[in-house]
Amino acid sequence: MTSLRVGRHRLPLWALVLTVVAVALPAIATSRAQGAATGCTVTYTTNEWAGGFTAQIRVTNLGAALNGWRLEWAYSGDQQITSAWNAQVTQSGSAATAVNAAHNAVLAAGGSVDFGLQGTWRTADPAPTAFALNGAPCGGTATPTPTPTPTATAPAECAGAGATICTDFEDQTGTVPSGAWQTTAPDCQGTGKVSVDTSVAYSGTRSLRVDGGAGYCNHVFAASTRDLSSVGPVVYVRMRVRHTTALPTNHVTFVSMPDASQGGKALRVGGQNGALQWNRESDDATLPEQSPAGVALSTPLATGRWLCLRYQIDTTAQSMRTWVDDQEIAGLRVDGVPTQNVDGQWLARRTLSRPTGLRLGWESYGTGDDTLWFDDVALGSSPIGC
Repeated sequence: MTSLRVGRHRLPLWALVLTVVAVALPAIATSRAQGAATGCTVTYTTNEWAGGFTAQIRVTNLGAALNGWRLEWAYSGDQQITSAWNAQVTQSGSAATAVNAAHNAVLAAGGSVDFGLQGTWRTADPAPTAFALNGAPCGGTATPTPTPTPTATAPAECAGAGATICTDFEDQTGTVPSGAWQTTAPDCQGTGKVSVDTSVAYSGTRSLRVDGGAGYCNHVFAASTRDLSSVGPVVYVRMRVRHTTALPTNHVTFVSMPDASQGGKALRVGGQNGALQWNRESDDATLPEQSPAGVALSTPLATGRWLCLRYQIDTTAQSMRTWVDDQEIAGLRVDGVPTQNVDGQWLARRTLSRPTGLRLGWESYGTGDDTLWFDDVALGSSPIGC
């Protein structure tokens, strides 16, 4: 007998988490990929908000090893997939197909592979109830099952990783950042405010909240007191961030890193023209370039849910990479080789970045305000995953 278990756990009003687990009977199918699937389990976990969703999908192979895999399913709502990571995902009508990426083509017997996607919906976003791996169906009936949520005692996700900064803000005792985090307003101060929030958190019971105000030179940050001058040679950063308002057309910043190569001026992560971008304060160079083609190679940021933002900065080469929810953003990559519409401005200045500090907050340079939160912040000399 085959079985399919569907779980729903209602989060606060902005989100809905659904977990779908599908177990297939042994089956034989013709496949364009090498190998034949004889069963699988699929875990499909979504984070939903009004008009949009992301899905994290784990496929476990219960049959013989596969060298190349293809997962197929169908939506019963009006979902439309807009992007994906760790797999090539296409959609035709209600039918969706995910094909392995080059780095995860081999799926061992009993092994698992993870990939994710983002999409939109208008009237309904039910979870899919049937999957097929290399043509072998996974399907059955549905019964509810609960989905656990992070507990108040959940540790920071960088514990044990040797990170120079590793915090989930659970050590903050008041409403004003203290200890390893201090409020600052570089250059000029406006109406913005930073505080420790106990009403919204990714894990545990606390997060860093920023009420960022619009208007030119409206700056407010919580700055880490740690000196990062010796971190490297590659600086790896991971944080959870949640925005209330979409990135505006005008330039804004929400992560700022003082940079020794710029005489203390900052490397800045923020937005412009509605998309995520890097900005170099000393010469206002942007990554990507702010042409329509350049902006299209970046990404907007979803609102009303937690995102995992990761990036790395090589202090010995002109190299930077950036990921959102484990999807690398093509327009935010520097590899020393000029790429049209991406890094021409950035590479024009032949300097190597050397971050010395980390600040989380909000800078506005015109219209655009936001309320945002940070949690599970990590920085170190080794990769730190989501």
